[in-house]
Amino acid sequence: MSQLSLGQISSQLESADSKDRMLALAALRDVSPEDAVPLIKKVLDDENLQVRSMAIFALGLKPTADNYPILIKLLETDPDYGIRADAAGALGYLEDVRAFEPLSRAFYEDTDWLVRFSAAVSLGNLKDPRAHDVLIKALDSEEVILHQAAIAALGEIQDLEAIDQILRFAQSSDWLVRQRLAEALGNLPSPKSISALQYLAKDSHPNVAAAAKVALQHLNDRASRTNPPSDNS
Repeated sequence: MSQLSLGQISSQLESADSKDRMLALAALRDVSPEDAVPLIKKVLDDENLQVRSMAIFALGLKPTADNYPILIKLLETDPDYGIRADAAGALGYLEDVRAFEPLSRAFYEDTDWLVRFSAAVSLGNLKDPRAHDVLIKALDSEEVILHQAAIAALGEIQDLEAIDQILRFAQSSDWLVRQRLAEALGNLPSPKSISALQYLAKDSHPNVAAAAKVALQHLNDRASRTNPPSDNS
């Protein structure tokens, strides 16, 4: 299919068919943020939740000065939990550290687990060490999916102080939790991480074992770069 002009995309965003509007949003993939965002705004309040969700996601990938306040308002005020979760996720893609406080509030105060999950993931994407307390709190959640998000995010922010707290999940009954643990430990160089990864490399689930082996290799490569062998010849 030939590339659509901005005018064609704009017209398609006004189509009565929601599939047309979604295709128009997809056509913005290679359009500059400055040109794309005004068009994305046209469907931010679309009657179709899939279109709205896609538009919000697009704001995370097309950063302009307008996007942050739009996403914050959606996160804090939209009545639909799916839209709030989408906004939290898009804020993570923006990687704007101003989102730390709103995302932290969303984690503590939103009543829906999906919003809290998205907030935890995005706190990892921000790579802000201030997220330590929020993510440690997430480890005590009753929702296993929040354990997955928090462990992954603690790895993203390279929180060495969290190693002891996340190691208690090495024998989790959920293999995705164990996989996220292995992946996170690959960003947390320490003797404890290496020991845990050697244990996880023998995990009964192949995905966990594979992730642990990759993480071990990553830590070995990192150590080699940090401490290259001396030339004694």
